[in-house]
Amino acid sequence: MERLFSTAQVHPRDRFDYWHSVACKNLISHDATPECRPTFEAELHAGALADLGLVLFETAPMRVSHTRDHCARMQSDEVFVCRLISGQLVLEQAGREADMKAGDMTLLDPLLPYEGKFSAGVKLLVLKAPRRSMEARVGRITDMVTRTMKPAEAEHGLASAFLAMLPDYAGQLGTVAVETVKNQTLDLIAVSLAKTQERPRPYLSSAKASALLNVRAAIEARLTDPGLDAETIAAAAGVSVRYANALLAQEGTSIVRLIQSRRLACCHRALRDPLQAHRNVSEIASAWGFTDMTHFGRRFKTAYGVLPSELRRLSKQN
Repeated sequence: MERLFSTAQVHPRDRFDYWHSVACKNLISHDATPECRPTFEAELHAGALADLGLVLFETAPMRVSHTRDHCARMQSDEVFVCRLISGQLVLEQAGREADMKAGDMTLLDPLLPYEGKFSAGVKLLVLKAPRRSMEARVGRITDMVTRTMKPAEAEHGLASAFLAMLPDYAGQLGTVAVETVKNQTLDLIAVSLAKTQERPRPYLSSAKASALLNVRAAIEARLTDPGLDAETIAAAAGVSVRYANALLAQEGTSIVRLIQSRRLACCHRALRDPLQAHRNVSEIASAWGFTDMTHFGRRFKTAYGVLPSELRRLSKQN
């Protein structure tokens, strides 16, 4: 997990405003009011597990509000699984209230307004999961938001304990391992969510999960090949192109789009890495399979909002 922000590095008069801007950018747009602005303290770490985002933060007491206006401006379609590590947190959404203690979990839908009240000493892990991946396992999530999942029940306790371990391993697992752990994470959350609805079982498919794992692993192993195409990936995974794309469509992508997004992510990481500052942009892009620098620059800006050269310059400044 990478530390993105700490109030210890900021003058007390600017701490809350700085925190709010970082939290809006890396977690979700919202309004917030601190209990005490002059003494406000917070820290935020971020990481990833395949296409699952992880945000871990600590904050002083405050109230937050994710309004209808914020919902209307949402660009990504993710759902949030919140696991409270310490403190007390009250979240309200869809007419329900989750009064959370340490170890409790709940689900939030960023496309719906919500309110939150953070007590002193709150430390919270937020897992950001693609909506398609979650709904493929449990169906529509509307009736599942802000239901407190307490670890006293076995299903919730297992999922809670598993989530608590993820920050220690984010960014350290190999390609195949990270896909396996990602699917296990989503499956455990699905089991826990199904428990809140007293459903007989979540919609899990081990055969499909295994095939999807093979497709993703085949892509990761061949990202540096500039001639990589859908047929090569499907053959390596032992499935047809049509079936592979059907599996990926449940997560809102395809073989070709996933190859491109993973290559862009690798380039993004390399451009921010101070140990690779000696490599120029075209060298990094070529190493990850891009042969057309104009195409690369255009796709990179679409994905990250800045040109590769601009990101490299900003990274050096920081």
